Amino acid sequence: MEEKTAYEGDPLSPICEDQTDEEGRRADEVSERRTAGYGKLPFFGMLNLGLVLTAFAIVVFKTPNHLAFGGTSGVAVVLSTLFPQLPVSAFMWVLNLALVALGFVFLDRRAVLWSAFASVALSFYVSLFEWLIPIQSSVTGDLALDVCFAVLLPALGSALVFDIGASTGGTDILAMILRRRTDIEIGKALFAVDIAIVCAAAVLYGPRTGLWCILGLVAKTFVVDVAIESIRQRKVCQVICRYPHDVEEFIVRTLGRTATVMTGWGAYSGKKVIILNTVLTRREAMELRLYVRSIDPSAFITITSSSEIIGRGFRGVN
Repeated sequence: MEEKTAYEGDPLSPICEDQTDEEGRRADEVSERRTAGYGKLPFFGMLNLGLVLTAFAIVVFKTPNHLAFGGTSGVAVVLSTLFPQLPVSAFMWVLNLALVALGFVFLDRRAVLWSAFASVALSFYVSLFEWLIPIQSSVTGDLALDVCFAVLLPALGSALVFDIGASTGGTDILAMILRRRTDIEIGKALFAVDIAIVCAAAVLYGPRTGLWCILGLVAKTFVVDVAIESIRQRKVCQVICRYPHDVEEFIVRTLGRTATVMTGWGAYSGKKVIILNTVLTRREAMELRLYVRSIDPSAFITITSSSEIIGRGFRGVN
């Protein structure tokens, strides 16, 4: 490969000074679009996809195995055992509509609107899947496998819903009411409710199912957190190389991102270096790494993961 000539100008000068008005306009449009996040149609689609995954897990994996992990679905599973003449979906309709009514009474209507929609939609999807997939026993015959999917699918669904700034309704409405109207610690209160549901399941279905419910309740908390962090994960990249201006131009003009440019000194060599810091998606970080290595094999690159980025060009907290 032909030896490159190091940039002779000032790598700390802003790239925007070299941009045309058209390039600057396009860069602003890209940044605004990334910051805005989901439009109305994608938002609605992601919300319903999360609810469909949750409803499918309730009907196919939770109900046949009496897996009451907590929440309105857990209560509905227990009640359907006590009153077998009604399906799980019927109790979910009653519970969710009751919580929606309480939400409209005790909360601002705009604050509870999406949670109300999610509660009704989830009840509808559970009813739909009960009609489409009328099963009474495990579809796999393996309780451990059913528990895994009973945890994973709702966790993924919740992560998708939380990522767009919505909720799955149900006990989320109860949490909002408690937060607004009382001094009760919300997490502990909801965890106590979930424990009570699990204990009821243990009494009704025996210790084996009760222990699986406890395991599922604990696993659900961790899996939801991991799924949310995975969806929102971004890469924080730091680059030190001989051609900082070329890398800076690649970040701004090719990747459509920006970077913070700083000066530093090598502790061993004592030489002045230019340090580029930028935040990218996984794909963009890979492209940057390949580009930097192609122009300077001796470059020093560090890439770390961040689960939350807030600011222009990133959706951050919705």
